Amino acid sequence: MIARAKLDRIRARYAEIEAQLSAGGASGEMFAKLSREYAELGPLVAAIDDFVKLNAERSDLEALLADAGSDAEMRKLAADELQSLKSRLPEVEKALAILLLPKDAADAMNAIVEVRAGTGGDEAGLFAGELFEMYRRYAELKGWKFEVMSYAETDLGGVKEASAEISGSGVFAKLKFESGVHRVQRVPATEASGRIHTSAATVAVLPEAEDVDVKIEDKDLRIDVYRASGAGGQHVNKTESAVRITHLPTGIVVAMQEEKSQHKNKAKALKMLRAKIYEGERERLADERAATRKDQVGSGDRSEKIRTYNFPQDRITDHRVGMTMHQLEAFMKGEGLDKVIEALVANEQAAKLAEVAEG
Repeated sequence: MIARAKLDRIRARYAEIEAQLSAGGASGEMFAKLSREYAELGPLVAAIDDFVKLNAERSDLEALLADAGSDAEMRKLAADELQSLKSRLPEVEKALAILLLPKDAADAMNAIVEVRAGTGGDEAGLFAGELFEMYRRYAELKGWKFEVMSYAETDLGGVKEASAEISGSGVFAKLKFESGVHRVQRVPATEASGRIHTSAATVAVLPEAEDVDVKIEDKDLRIDVYRASGAGGQHVNKTESAVRITHLPTGIVVAMQEEKSQHKNKAKALKMLRAKIYEGERERLADERAATRKDQVGSGDRSEKIRTYNFPQDRITDHRVGMTMHQLEAFMKGEGLDKVIEALVANEQAAKLAEVAEG
């Protein structure tokens, strides 16, 4: 049962913020902070109001039915309405319980998506390129901005590794489920005998951290500059525009060479470095929490095989929720990815609700 005192505190906080914003006392950073909190609490308060209203109606109906002197026809109407209300309450209570779950602070952030070719040689590179394009198209469907940060091609036009910054509403909340090993089963274009090969690509989705989230000291950085080169050593730059940054405390290394400007490559590299440091800390905290959990559903580890794309059978299977879909060609265009993500969100919510219930 959801504690009424907790709901009252949330409603009081919402009213307090509303009064502060209306009074115009807050400005600058404080105004922005209060506005974000107000916007986040809005849907929760609406759900609380609905829940409280339904419970009040239930109490009134039960009181009417308990009154032996009430009109018989009114009692019958009240009994029918109470039955309908009782069937709605569990759904409303569950929706409220989900909204009350602790929020992942990174969910509201933009994301940096990295795709790398895994086992499988040239075919893995081609598949990695297709995955990267899938995320580009998915971003377009969602109305998000997709900006390539780095892109290293293979000789056959595939991808050794590529990264992109994706910005928009709720980007990380959805794309975080894509981290892991993606496996493909198909006959490669280079295969003369028609045998099905299994290859893989890895995807890492990092929340894009801001300066306030991760403090990087200049003394902790080693910055090297060098001449950039394209695939196979082509298009060699005559200036040292490529940048490699090493974060000495963690050993994380990031390199950027897409831009012709050393300044722009350094800015991109720092953005990627900040994201990697932030994600590393998130993973450390998640590991600590997981160690104390009795039931962990899917670790989200990047070494974990999360999905298989079987082209001969026109089938996509997400192994975390046991979900199988068809129309693989459309899926690779970003269509249908929402269905899988919705199932993964529901699975995560169910696991969190179970954890809360266990205490």
